Formats: sequence, C-alpha cells, structure tokens
Amino acid sequence: MSNPRIGVLALQGDTREHLAALSEAGAESMPVRRRSEIEAIDGLVIPGGESTTMSHLLRELDLMEPLRARLADGLPAYGACAGMILLASEILDAGANGRQAQPLAGIDMTVRRNAFGRQIDSFEGDIAFSGLDSPVRAVFIRAPWVERVGAGVQVLASAAGHVVAVRQGPKLATAFHPEMTGDRRIHRLFVDMVRGNA
Repeated sequence: MSNPRIGVLALQGDTREHLAALSEAGAESMPVRRRSEIEAIDGLVIPGGESTTMSHLLRELDLMEPLRARLADGLPAYGACAGMILLASEILDAGANGRQAQPLAGIDMTVRRNAFGRQIDSFEGDIAFSGLDSPVRAVFIRAPWVERVGAGVQVLASAAGHVVAVRQGPKLATAFHPEMTGDRRIHRLFVDMVRGNA
C-alpha cells in the first residue's frame, strides 16, 4: 500500500493541519464525518480539540459505536491531545459542566484531561521520542498526560515526569500537537504503521 487512505475525524478541532501533515507524510488524507467514511479508510487521526465536545458529537451523529467497532477490529488510529483522551480506556476529570468524554478504548491506558493545566499553562519544548534520532518539538495546549499504561502499551515519550506518547499495536497517541510544527516524523511513523497493518 503505497499511499494509504487516512481519515481525520472532522467534527471539531484542528483537522486541516493534520490533513496537510498526512499528505506531506505520503498518505491520501480525507476528512471523516460520516459512518460510510469510517468504513472507507485504512487509518484514522483523531485531532486535538475539546474531548467532551467531540465525544458528544460522535454520539449525536451515531458514529461512536461504528468507530469503536472498527478500532476493536484493528483499525490503525493516531490521537493527538483530545484524540489521546478519546483513545484511552479510562478518562479522569470531567469536562465543562461536569460532562465526561466517552472513551473509545483503543489503547489500554488511563488519561487525565487538562493535566498540565489550563490554556494559560500551555507550553512547548524539545522531548526525546523513542525510535526517532533527534528530539521532537512538542506543543502542549491544555494537554493531558497518561497516568497508567496496560501491559501491551509501549511508552514513547515523557515530559516533566509524565508519559506523553504511547503506542499499542496499530494505535498511537501523543499529548502534544506535532501537526503544529514543520516536523512530519510522527505523521510519517503513523503512515508507516498504517502501511504495515494492511
């Protein structure tokens, strides 16, 4: 599979940036808003945004169960920030108005929402990322962190003593936003994961 078809969940969040990054990384990228589009892709990116809002929209549009089913069936997925939260098997801390995002259970991990603080506490820095030859510039915006990983989960990066990137089989997640930098190595890693899963 030379150019896998990778969708970006386009309900809310920074969809455009991921579509561009995936294209630069060698994929055919497309926005995903419908059940038929979930069935037509080789891999899926769940972008940053607001996890409780995205979870609510997945339920309202009747996409939650079809997406859970495809993930359980082995669909490769990459979640960034809010996407990491949604890919978790357990989510800590409710969102606005006490609403809680519903986990998609793609990766056996517990994730804490907004763990690094509010918008004003956003930051960026260079972090080592397992498998890459030099650090990545990581942009953290109201970012989560991982509090627990299951036995099959590989930790790929940490920041300030907390796990911020993981992989389990064909699923990848980062607490930060690689689409906001010019570095496409994490998107290329995911494209290679999708190719290897085909």
